[in-house]
Amino acid sequence: MRIIKAFDEIPKLKNAVITIGSFDGVHAGHQVILDRLHKIAESIDGETLLITFDPHPRHLIYPDDTSLKLLSTVKEKATLLKNYNLDNLFIVPFTKNFANQSPDQYIQHFLVKHFQPKVIVIGYDHRFGKNRVGDINYLKKFEHSLNYLISEIPKQEIDDITVSSTKVRKALQEGEIRLANQMLKHPFFLCGKVVLGKQLGKTIGFPTANLEVSSKHKLIPPVGVYVAKVFIEENEYGAMLYIGKSLDNPTESIEVNIFDFDEDIYGKELEVHFIDRIRGDIRFDGLEALKTQLEKDKIESLKVLEKKPDY
Repeated sequence: MRIIKAFDEIPKLKNAVITIGSFDGVHAGHQVILDRLHKIAESIDGETLLITFDPHPRHLIYPDDTSLKLLSTVKEKATLLKNYNLDNLFIVPFTKNFANQSPDQYIQHFLVKHFQPKVIVIGYDHRFGKNRVGDINYLKKFEHSLNYLISEIPKQEIDDITVSSTKVRKALQEGEIRLANQMLKHPFFLCGKVVLGKQLGKTIGFPTANLEVSSKHKLIPPVGVYVAKVFIEENEYGAMLYIGKSLDNPTESIEVNIFDFDEDIYGKELEVHFIDRIRGDIRFDGLEALKTQLEKDKIESLKVLEKKPDY
């Protein structure tokens, strides 16, 4: 998959079949659209292209509104899309100037000028241009003169996608990891850089890597202990992960205890897949009580990791 991040990097595409959207989480509903994209491209010997935006338009237009938490950062989205044989991903640098284009400018100077699409796969409710006044009927008006076809995603499919996004976020915010993974059809994951912690876990036999997530808009599940898989430079490890406030840290943190692992990974980025949540947060009287509970958590985590995933 070719990842394009600037207008001057856009290559000449062959019979481009394009779709446009957030594709947050690349969940089961999005995968239906990607499948349609591939089938159309195969029928005309074309290339697939997904256009998405960074930052998310809502975050640029309403910078003080922090209510929308994302299932995937742009980097995580690209990682997911690589699994679906997409030919090209264009991450549009979303700016106020871009947002202020008229519908005509959006169609002629953005879509047609840069991509010469043969087919545009788009939702019935897609809006574009300044004040979002452009719609699918506006796109259809130029089909013949600008030499492209519109493949409309009907209301039911779009509603399903919207509901899926809402349901996935709700499940994650309630700690329902397995349910969220079933709707995603892959594990929810986050990427984080390993930063120096207070190393309390090391003193009781459970060393943890403290993770720093770069995006303030990334959805983080609620406090508790989770079963996880950790990927470090393409090597996979079982793990358990804690989100919350530890005995020596009054601020909420993300700490992962990687099983059968003892290497210096400070400064490295980990990809952490959430498999299940095994308990909520518990307050402990001291280190011995914490150690006893962590031993139980590890046994439970290993049992979960032995099972075949149900997503």
